Amino acid sequence: MASDSPESLMTLCTDYCLRNLEGTLCYLLDNETLRLHPDIFLPSEICDKLVNEYVELVKTDSVFEPHESFFTLFSDPRSTRLARIHLREQIVQDQDLEAIRKQDLVELYLTNCEKLTAKSLQTLVSFSHTLISLSLFGCCNIFYEEENPGGCEDDCLVNPTRQVLVKDFTFEGFSRLRFLNLGRLIEGVNVETLLRPLASLAALDLSGIQLNDVGFLTQWKDSLVSLVLYNMDLSEEHIQVIAQLRKLRHLDISRDHLSSYYKFKLTRRVLNLFVENLVNLTSLDISGHTMLENCTIPSMEEKMGQTSIEPAKSSIAPFRGLKRPLQFLGLFETSLCRLMHIPAYKVSGDKNEEQVLNAIEAYTEHRPEITSRAINLLFDIARIERCSQLLRALQLVITALKCHKDDKNIQVTGSAALFYLTNSEYRMEQSVKLRRQVIQVVLNGMESYQEVTVQRNCCLTLCNFSIPEELEFQYRRVNELLLNILNQSRQDESIQRIAVHLCNALVCQVDNDHKEAVGKMGFVMTMLKLIQKKLADKTCDQVMEFSWSALWNITDETPDNCEMFLNYSGMKLFLECLKEFPEKQELHRNMLGLLGNVAEVKELRPQLMTSQFISVFSNLLESKADGIEVSYNACGVLSHIMFDGPEAWGICEPHREEVVKRMWAAIQSWDINSRRNINYRSFEPILRLLPQGISPVSQHWATWALYNLVSVYPDKYCPLLIKEGGIPLLKDMIKMASARQETKEMARKVIEHCSNFKEENMDTSR
Repeated sequence: MASDSPESLMTLCTDYCLRNLEGTLCYLLDNETLRLHPDIFLPSEICDKLVNEYVELVKTDSVFEPHESFFTLFSDPRSTRLARIHLREQIVQDQDLEAIRKQDLVELYLTNCEKLTAKSLQTLVSFSHTLISLSLFGCCNIFYEEENPGGCEDDCLVNPTRQVLVKDFTFEGFSRLRFLNLGRLIEGVNVETLLRPLASLAALDLSGIQLNDVGFLTQWKDSLVSLVLYNMDLSEEHIQVIAQLRKLRHLDISRDHLSSYYKFKLTRRVLNLFVENLVNLTSLDISGHTMLENCTIPSMEEKMGQTSIEPAKSSIAPFRGLKRPLQFLGLFETSLCRLMHIPAYKVSGDKNEEQVLNAIEAYTEHRPEITSRAINLLFDIARIERCSQLLRALQLVITALKCHKDDKNIQVTGSAALFYLTNSEYRMEQSVKLRRQVIQVVLNGMESYQEVTVQRNCCLTLCNFSIPEELEFQYRRVNELLLNILNQSRQDESIQRIAVHLCNALVCQVDNDHKEAVGKMGFVMTMLKLIQKKLADKTCDQVMEFSWSALWNITDETPDNCEMFLNYSGMKLFLECLKEFPEKQELHRNMLGLLGNVAEVKELRPQLMTSQFISVFSNLLESKADGIEVSYNACGVLSHIMFDGPEAWGICEPHREEVVKRMWAAIQSWDINSRRNINYRSFEPILRLLPQGISPVSQHWATWALYNLVSVYPDKYCPLLIKEGGIPLLKDMIKMASARQETKEMARKVIEHCSNFKEENMDTSR
């Protein structure tokens, strides 16, 4: 099972400080700009953590509020030191890098920071004397600057600036730079000129860049140990240059075979050339390549012996020349990954779960197009087979979903995989912490995408959790997202059904504060709108029944929500549903349960006192729908109305005495041993009907309810009745002259049941 150990103290403190900057590290200058307290001095270990965690929170936590002046907190290296920071996407702008230009950065990763312009190139120069690692991956605008065009004033108003490519920037002065990632660099930048000043590069990533001539790479043939040329259209000239880089330990010439047509095909000769010349190679990625000629050994020879990673037994003939197995071999979306003997400790491919997980792990950061296809393969494994590396699979999918929150393909495939990876079959292997991480990324997906498939996958995944318990830490957020789905004008029927089910589950068995908060979000109105639409369509389906059930749950002991139900024409819809669907027993039960909650609120009962409503409730006393439930709930509504006394009976028809008579008849017709489709959290609304003499029938209904529940479900309801002080109230009622004899007899039996329960469960051990 995954560890449920708490986060480190460093992580907890960092998170708290970032969420409470004004109360901890900072104060607001002029109610606007964050300033560090003058007595605070923080080392790089803490500052790096603050910046990197801030970026993560902005990206993945919708509740977290970013601060425009956050990076200015690190402008003075005398009080704050930065060394290694990773910034992503729209979070960072030119002014943010400018704010930290005095820092002696050693490592700066800028990933897909599309808001950075050529202004940030000049800021980079400030770090040139200390920078060892730099990534500009996907920073597609960093080589563009804005220039005012010449021409008339009118033209300037229409087109005040234009983007101009900066061609004179080089890495001159970056004397310590060893690791450089220029992946997805825009066309037009002269890569050779840009890199020439770098004396001793150790790692270079040129992913997605098309270069006809890479001869300049040989200037680092004595220092380059890692070279990534992903999605570069290769030629024989490229291969000859690569073969001269004899210090290489990691070579990646993989490609996405779906993105575009590549003329180059890998041959046996090329692989032989790499094996013979790149003798230090420990990692090679040739994923996505088509083999022009057969690189494998004969089938009969391959099938001999146990599976082996020894180069001498390799099924890929050129790799028999390796001195030792590779640490990593990328074969994703090639036929080679399905061979028996592959000389590598770790292989990415699509043959089995291990290879697929290796692929997700290797490509998540910078290759979402490959990652989404690998996750899709994992989805099939989890759906059809049993996932043997569940925890690793979950963590990898969570990481991919966090990293590519705005990538539709990742969100679709990732959310689908999570549905199967979190089902009951795997539940025991998952920690609370891990399951919370799943919930977070699922809610992120629901927030970012209104797309039907993502919404459906996310809602289905939430159904794998214990509701409301496991969702309580995100209670408000998940309710807002579900209500947003249900309030959309055009809705997918299946999503609507799942979302209503989740809403119902979320307001069942939670405290009243939660219910009131959700009510204020528009929950009652949303459910009534769904009911209204179903009525218009003359459809009574799960959405209709779940909507009434949700209203029943959210109005339980919550007067404000009961009032909303009445104010939004809930009674009108009740009557229309009753008329339109006279045979729908579960619907009737849910509606009457809800009205029982409304009737418990003294201030709202006058609104139920109409001839039409009382007649309907009286007629339902004789209903046999859903066992005794409809009749029982109708009698409960009337019991609370009767409790207000004859003077509150403000109607001529039906007569109060007539209704009382029908109530007695209904109660006497019920089987005391009836099993119930009801769940009481508290007996308080029932118990308040006991100590009164104004309505003996209400007293009798309440006593019958208690007798039934403690008889059929003693383990649950005897302790609840004892805890809420029901026994003294029953004893007092037995002494009342106004109480009916049969009611008193029933009360004695309730007391006897509870007494017997206490004795049976008494601890007699010493």
